[in-house]
Amino acid sequence: MARDHTSYVCQSCGSVHSKWSGQCTGCSAWNTLVQETFSTPPGGLKPETGKISRLNKLQFETLDSVDEAPARMITGVTEFDRVCGGGVVPGSAILIAGDPGVGKSTLLLQVTASAANQGLRIAYISGEEAVEQIRGRAARMGLSKAPVDLAAETGLRAILEALKREQFDLVVIDSIQTLWSDAVEAAQGSVSQVRACAGELVRLAKKKGTSVILVGHVTKEGQIAGPRVVEHMVDAVLSFEGERGYPFRILRGTKNRFGATDEIGVFEMGDSGLREVPNPSALFLGDRSERASGSAVFAGIEGSRPVLVEVQALVAPSAYGTPRRAVVGWDSGRLAMILAVLEARCGVAFGQKDVYLNVAGGLRISEPAADLCAAMALVSALTDTPLPRDCVVFGEISLSGDVRTVSRTEGRLKEALKLGFSSAVTAQNAMENPPLKVHGFNSLSEAISRLLPVDV
Repeated sequence: MARDHTSYVCQSCGSVHSKWSGQCTGCSAWNTLVQETFSTPPGGLKPETGKISRLNKLQFETLDSVDEAPARMITGVTEFDRVCGGGVVPGSAILIAGDPGVGKSTLLLQVTASAANQGLRIAYISGEEAVEQIRGRAARMGLSKAPVDLAAETGLRAILEALKREQFDLVVIDSIQTLWSDAVEAAQGSVSQVRACAGELVRLAKKKGTSVILVGHVTKEGQIAGPRVVEHMVDAVLSFEGERGYPFRILRGTKNRFGATDEIGVFEMGDSGLREVPNPSALFLGDRSERASGSAVFAGIEGSRPVLVEVQALVAPSAYGTPRRAVVGWDSGRLAMILAVLEARCGVAFGQKDVYLNVAGGLRISEPAADLCAAMALVSALTDTPLPRDCVVFGEISLSGDVRTVSRTEGRLKEALKLGFSSAVTAQNAMENPPLKVHGFNSLSEAISRLLPVDV
């Protein structure tokens, strides 16, 4: 007879504790330990017999073995296929996460409808909405004629039996937190349930060659809810991002076993669903005012594509003893470092000023190449001197005040030239034979004295 034992599992990080405590020792979260019961067969796990061991004999291969490239299923949504690495690989498992209301279900309904219209057999299983609600959304988006098989179910056993009985090319589970397995004695949405349900669905995907897309919730900190082991189970983790108040949505690949990471797809939310944006640079730049101070255009790289975005800065006298530093779309620690370099290496003081920095359009920048653009926008705002309208700025700044070269300079410059920019401000000798005029500088102080020659 199986023996039951009780453990306490953290619902935030998934760590297991032998007894309850107020704070999890794994992630330091409070009041997240939940009691769960596990069954162990008597005598523990039985050793394998000699016959089974011979059948499961490990086979080795060499590094020079030739493997065929995995086939791809093209869904027809170009931006989604781009982030997946050129299409969905049969038998792969994909986890899509995003804030509530950002448009995950809308995106997947468009993807499944487009794929079904191309002859693929698609199943959309929802544990959060009824079939009537899904049909209503599809009608508003003009997708009612798409041959997508719909179902509303939260029981894992029923879902697995249906997927084993029918052969689908792509299955969407919305969402993994709503599923419940009767083999696990834990509450619906708990760490154990999420881990068990995800594991069964991934095994089914690998066995039958059916691609599975799992929708995951996120915590208030923006992290995928549930144990981190779920992210290791799947082949790709995609994050669907969007700022409230902006119509733009970004699908970003944070993990992909069959393609590049940090690849992005850009969409625009409208009344009839999501619209693909093939040229995000023009979208993020928008209509820029004529020679506005505190504004600089950054030529960045997101995944495999160059993206131009406007960085805006505002410097105002502080009304309090402690000046305020506010930043949207960039790392606040990076902003503090740039302000320190400007004051220590360039003699530009922001000590009694409130500083605000914003990346226009809701895009979030993470690469160090934005250092020079942010610094030039800050000095431009402080001196009320606009930068040249037809130039882009990019380059990394060291703590010594030097401007360092960044990767993929040619792609950044070609994207700027395509959008009508005629010059660029970057590091000295960043590229031989550039496609447009380049103002190269070795140090930040040199760039400021040449482009913003104002006594501060």
